[in-house]
Amino acid sequence: MNTDYEHFYINGRWVKPLSNATFDVINPATAEVAVRIPLANTADAESAISAARAAFPTWSQTPARERRDYLMAIAEEMDNRAADFAAALSLTMGCPRKVVPWLQVSGNSAAFRSFAERALQMEAVEQRNGFKVLKEPVGVCTLINPWNYPLSQLTGKLAPALAAGCTVVCKPAEQTPLQDLIMAEIIHKVGLPAGVFNLLLGEGASLGPTLCSHPEVDMVSFTGSTRAGVMVSQYAAPTVKRVTLELGGKSPYIVTEDADQRAAVKDCVNKVMINSGQSCNAPTRLFVARSRYEEALDIARNACAAWPVGAPTDPKTKVGPMSSERQRQTVLDYIRTGVAEGARLLTGGLEMPAGVEHGAYVAPTLFADVRNDMSIAQEEIFGPVLCIIAYDDLDQAIAMANHCRYGLSSNVFAATEDAALAIAKQIKAGQCFIQGGSFNGEAPFGGYKQSGNGREWGDEGLHEYCEIKAVIS
Repeated sequence: MNTDYEHFYINGRWVKPLSNATFDVINPATAEVAVRIPLANTADAESAISAARAAFPTWSQTPARERRDYLMAIAEEMDNRAADFAAALSLTMGCPRKVVPWLQVSGNSAAFRSFAERALQMEAVEQRNGFKVLKEPVGVCTLINPWNYPLSQLTGKLAPALAAGCTVVCKPAEQTPLQDLIMAEIIHKVGLPAGVFNLLLGEGASLGPTLCSHPEVDMVSFTGSTRAGVMVSQYAAPTVKRVTLELGGKSPYIVTEDADQRAAVKDCVNKVMINSGQSCNAPTRLFVARSRYEEALDIARNACAAWPVGAPTDPKTKVGPMSSERQRQTVLDYIRTGVAEGARLLTGGLEMPAGVEHGAYVAPTLFADVRNDMSIAQEEIFGPVLCIIAYDDLDQAIAMANHCRYGLSSNVFAATEDAALAIAKQIKAGQCFIQGGSFNGEAPFGGYKQSGNGREWGDEGLHEYCEIKAVIS
């Protein structure tokens, strides 16, 4: 894997940046510089957008089968570069090397193949009563991605955009740029037409206004914080662009009184601790019946002990560092707040985890005696912190689950699947995992309320990049 990057990828070529500004990407496990990257300025962004605009007429009219073949070729090369993707994500995120292949890399090439087949949907003509319905690509798309699942988020935007016939300008989080650079190498190798894919590296605060407001950009797809998503929408509003947002989450996990407590609580802890707690859909509010509350606390404590913290290079490590020292401090501040609000620490806390002496580490942390109105139960912490809340009856549990400004995901574990489904229908969230279900890349993903709008993955993910035209005779 190359870690010496000095160029952006614009109009089918590796080009020098137009400024001398650089950014040090830090390995969060060691606090050392992992790689230095160039930073784009407004002129670089103009160049990338112009290239995408010039490429759009031809790419949008390219037969769907040709676009399918390009996506299939990209998927093949992604498989060939799987080890490079894993090394890059471990280096910049601190994701444990034993975990990163299946958590961060596996499934992305399959998603490209899935969207390759969906490219054929773009040429399907739906005949209705006296008119036809056509799908057309929306146009030039800006794709802005976060640092927590950087390859998966890139895939979830780029694959459907290309399949639909859109051209793109991609900007990864500056903390995790390497997977996008590897993708640019793959795209260059397979010979995707110039200008269809363009890659900039830079900070959102400086590039965001141009990428989101430019009149030649037709759509913005953004994943990140709710605060930043509001700003994206504001920049895009004057030109009435399509905006797809996948934002924050504070997902509930309801366990009914008659459910398998051990299976449910263990599942919840596992979903929170994976990726060092840096998952937007993590079920960080666990609601358990008061009659089984102490039992649930014991199960959670034991489950948490099965998540050892350590260096990403250690094969025993399941929990690596936070993505940055800044994120570590954010999580520690929330832990302090939880204690100050009266929540009880079961495990974890402010101390550096046993076995590590430096790096952006936070111990897996469980809070008991949490009220649903506490800051730690209402605000996205984005770390390995779980709040355990007692409820008196199921109606109260559902009401507390919905009493939150977010609505990205949710979980229910009941005695039967039918009982779980009945509860799932009452939760205001874009996804609900029942009976221990896990992420499915074919299922639409997105949120209610301040968790965003639009959907990624599956057929709905392709539809975000389509305009619908009625032809009436």
